Amino acid sequence: MASHRRSKQPSRARVTVLTATAAAAVALTSQAAQADPKPSKEEVKSKVDKLYEQAEQATEKYDGAKEKQKKLEKEVSDLQDKVARGQDELNDLQDDLGSVATAQYRSGGIDPSVQLFLSSDPDSYLDKATTLDQLSGQQVEALKKIQEKQRSLAQQRKEATAKLKDLADTRTELGKKKQQVQDKLAEAQKLLNTLTAAERQQLAAQENRASRDSQRLGGGTAASGRAAAAFAAAQSVIGSPYVYGATGPSSFDCSGLTSWAYAQAGVSIPRTSQAQANAGTRIYSESDLRVGDLVLFYGDLHHIGLYAGNGQVLHAPHTGASVRYEAIGNMPFQFGVRV
Repeated sequence: MASHRRSKQPSRARVTVLTATAAAAVALTSQAAQADPKPSKEEVKSKVDKLYEQAEQATEKYDGAKEKQKKLEKEVSDLQDKVARGQDELNDLQDDLGSVATAQYRSGGIDPSVQLFLSSDPDSYLDKATTLDQLSGQQVEALKKIQEKQRSLAQQRKEATAKLKDLADTRTELGKKKQQVQDKLAEAQKLLNTLTAAERQQLAAQENRASRDSQRLGGGTAASGRAAAAFAAAQSVIGSPYVYGATGPSSFDCSGLTSWAYAQAGVSIPRTSQAQANAGTRIYSESDLRVGDLVLFYGDLHHIGLYAGNGQVLHAPHTGASVRYEAIGNMPFQFGVRV
């Protein structure tokens, strides 16, 4: 008779392990599915708005570094011009003394006083000059003039060297601030790209609607003639896009708009929102604001606009938006500034 073996049954321990492993795999798969759900349109918008705010914070720092660079470039240029002019004057004096020396050499030798003029170290030679009876009062005065010119040139060269280093550091800082802005905007765009085309169109429509509706808002009495002129200038560019670092006339960031608007009224105010906070008299009550007053928002004062009356502000909001009116209560109001 043929023998029949019973198929080997899996042990109870092995069955338990397999069952537990399968259950764990199902649980992990379920958790993974739940851990990374697609964010809703509202969640994406909230995150993007936060990134835009962070980008604007970085933009104001970028604007500040850019203004510092501009100022330093002018200071360096002025110093270099002064050094060049001073060196030309010194060269002229040396040329004149050279002519005197040539004439004296032809007549039988160079006078010790002329040697003194031609010395490469006038300070040292002047100390010895007291022993030279040949020096006239006029020659002493001429020598002192050369000394002063040399000292002045040395100081100006030292200042120019320090300014050039400061300028190089500022350019490095400017590059870092620009990169921070670009990184935040790229992150925001990456989030927007997770939405469907229809969802992106809906968000764009919301922005467009906010800009259209804003044109019917505002109104009130201006604080002064220059405030009225600045506000009128800002009104003339409603609809212009927000671009970080821009100061008009076709695109703006927040402080770029306010500084441009007041410039059209013949008033020069600083470039950044933090600096503009000190451009006039502060007004802490919203009820005391008048049309054309600067309005500061957020604790670090990184956003600014122009008061438009009726609880509205005219401003350049953020990337992806255009110059428009908005309710002042939509942002954390800090204080106003009357220029």
